[in-house]
Amino acid sequence: MKIAIIGAGASGLFCAIECAKNGVAVDLYEQNTKPAKKILVSGNGRCNISNNSLNSTDFFSQNPTFVEYALKNFGFEHFEKSVNSLGLLLNVLEDGRAYPLSNEAKSVANTFIQTAQNLGVKIITDTKIDSLLKLKENYDAVVVATGSEAASHLGGCSDGYKFAEELGHKIIPTYPSLVQLELNSNLAKKMAGAKVDGEVSLYINGMKENTIAGDILFTNYGVSGFAILDISQMASESLLNYQAVDIAVNLLPNFNAQKLSNHIQKVAKTNSELTIFDILLGLLPTKIVNGVLESLHIVPQTTTLDTKLSKKIANQILNWKFEVSDTHGFRHAEVSGGGVDTSEIDEKTFQSKKENNIYFIGEVLDVVGRRGGYNFAFAWSSAYTASQHIIKNKI
Repeated sequence: MKIAIIGAGASGLFCAIECAKNGVAVDLYEQNTKPAKKILVSGNGRCNISNNSLNSTDFFSQNPTFVEYALKNFGFEHFEKSVNSLGLLLNVLEDGRAYPLSNEAKSVANTFIQTAQNLGVKIITDTKIDSLLKLKENYDAVVVATGSEAASHLGGCSDGYKFAEELGHKIIPTYPSLVQLELNSNLAKKMAGAKVDGEVSLYINGMKENTIAGDILFTNYGVSGFAILDISQMASESLLNYQAVDIAVNLLPNFNAQKLSNHIQKVAKTNSELTIFDILLGLLPTKIVNGVLESLHIVPQTTTLDTKLSKKIANQILNWKFEVSDTHGFRHAEVSGGGVDTSEIDEKTFQSKKENNIYFIGEVLDVVGRRGGYNFAFAWSSAYTASQHIIKNKI
């Protein structure tokens, strides 16, 4: 049996390895000059390869139960045993995130590429496939593992959706996820480079939907940081649906409004020569202090602080609202939501329900996970599940 896999990223490489281990001849097509480019940059070069706590609630899709079989069929323990057998050991953190023991994404990419080649997988780079059905004429089966439009500078593209449409598949509208957010605010640009550990609340059409703790980084276009990435899936999907999206940042989550207001007043009374700028500088980065005061139209040199003013400042610091105008786009997104409609894919085989021996795996599907190794986990589980069906039906 001979199969073609389009895309030498995480799911494509893993599927190729599993098939080749079981006697299937594999041609692995990659449009880039080298495979695994996205693996190499993931996790800031460390590669958060999976998570030891996998649940369907960690994923978003219009068909939310679709991932359940694959995650059960090839869960974390099975994955860890599999990569250990290839010589790749994992370091699992207390919060469940798993990394290669080397702490380098290069270890993951090298292990998968070398293993695939050693098993006889033919990796064909610098090759862009134009037609799925035309390619299928030369193979017993074809696996589409093209990923999504996310990280276009690393080869992210919409090819997989075009292949699906060749077969008549429906494409759920796509949107960037695990992505920075752009704000309708001139102050954000002035605060660019300033970072705090805080909380971000997401508002959709004026209703609070979620609150996430983590770092918040102000940028020239808006905001970044882990807290922002964690709310970006819902924010991005809401923007796609033309809903009003706002965030409220809590810059000092260890304070409540009364405690912070009292602190500001106490310092002001004890040190009458200090300005409000001086007082806030003991709490927040300089650029953010300037931003807070400018947003409230307070002169930084102000030394007279009454209760009303201190409360006003405290409320702004703990609940500073910004309008989200857009995401920072697919190019800067780690992953993408939307994709091939999973209701038209067999959840136990990942085979198209419209065309036998055509499979769709990984990010090309309408499945996107939370930050923390979940998207890689789905790549491995979908690749493994598809490979087992291919092997079972080996000619």
